[in-house]
Amino acid sequence: MKVEGSGALTSVKRSVFRHPAVVATGSAALVALLGLNVLAFARGLESPWLLGGVIISDMVAIGLGILFAAREVLQADSRTEAGRAQLEAIVDSAMDAIITVDEAQNIVLFNRAAEQVFRVRREEMLGTPLERLLPGRFRGAHRGHVEGFGRTGVTSRRMGDVTTLWALRPESEEEFPIEASISQTAQEGRRFYTVILRDITVRKRAEDALKESQRELRELSARVLEAREEEKAHIARELHDELGQLLTALKMDLGWVRERLPGDSELAPRVAEMGTLLDRTVSATRRISADLRPLMLDDLGLADAAAWLVDDFAKRSGVTCKVDIAEELPDLSKAVATAVYRAVQESLTNIARHAGARSAWVVLAVEDDALYVEVEDDGRGIAPEDLAKARSVGLKGMRERIAFLGGTLEIARAPRGGTRLRLRVPLRGLAQEAA
Repeated sequence: MKVEGSGALTSVKRSVFRHPAVVATGSAALVALLGLNVLAFARGLESPWLLGGVIISDMVAIGLGILFAAREVLQADSRTEAGRAQLEAIVDSAMDAIITVDEAQNIVLFNRAAEQVFRVRREEMLGTPLERLLPGRFRGAHRGHVEGFGRTGVTSRRMGDVTTLWALRPESEEEFPIEASISQTAQEGRRFYTVILRDITVRKRAEDALKESQRELRELSARVLEAREEEKAHIARELHDELGQLLTALKMDLGWVRERLPGDSELAPRVAEMGTLLDRTVSATRRISADLRPLMLDDLGLADAAAWLVDDFAKRSGVTCKVDIAEELPDLSKAVATAVYRAVQESLTNIARHAGARSAWVVLAVEDDALYVEVEDDGRGIAPEDLAKARSVGLKGMRERIAFLGGTLEIARAPRGGTRLRLRVPLRGLAQEAA
């Protein structure tokens, strides 16, 4: 009587007995049975299959071994399938797009988030080149980058640390910005690369809008400072020309009066006091005019104006000041000369007011195609919290001036214990601007 098993059972038996582990176990069992038959025949037994309990028990043990091996294989396969299904579920539940490619950079994994990001079904992408998701101008270089990454042996790294990466939606040919990281793994002699990426279109727009807003504010600040400088220059010119001439004329008239007064006149002391007061007024007018806008900055240039500023600072503050200015500074635009002069002026003013320093050093030089300025003192130094104060308008204005010119400004602790300001403004294009 022949009994047929169900289709499912037959399928399971076929899959089990085709498994390498079961085949190996079965082969060993057959070899063992063959050996037993040979042994029985050698002993003169006619029917080795009708042997006693020893041989039968061995056969039962072999059969049970096959069954146990088959059960372990089925359980292992079940665990593998369950693990694979769980992994696929995890990958599909990820918020970021996950794409895996083989050594030929053909796509072998494309999760649900990738479908949403690139707006294409995974069935259309599996087995196709990764280049479909890249703008044409990046394809050649990207293949080389991935191959180079494979040679490094690094497990994972972020992509595009400096520049923004761009991807392509294959159906609409729409480009969009992304951030991504890449990892690599080897399996059965093959290498696979997995990229985890995120669409940052919204963030990129916000960053671009913020940068544009900052650029506009910086430009507005520069225009305001420029207008202030022009107004200061106008007032300084008026003080120097108009008020200065009037004071000079008044001093000449007072001298004429002094010459005609008798030596014993009771008005002589008063006239002398008037002359002293007039001299102080002339000096104050010149000082105010120079603080507003030193005329020599426009007439003689930055080097002479800076030298005069440092000398005047040393006389008025009592701080010993050493200055080192390059013999020949390049031609600078009015904006650059003014910004550098104001930075030095603000630094010296802060030294006089807050540093309690005994000495200061000022350097103006040209290094690496840039104008380099350094102001240092040996005073008490500036605290980090002072730099962040909302009312530190002078420092903020100084920083904005230099940033608008494409330069950098650093304020930190000096080796001598005080404060050191370092300023750098690129010279490229400034000569043409000055012309």
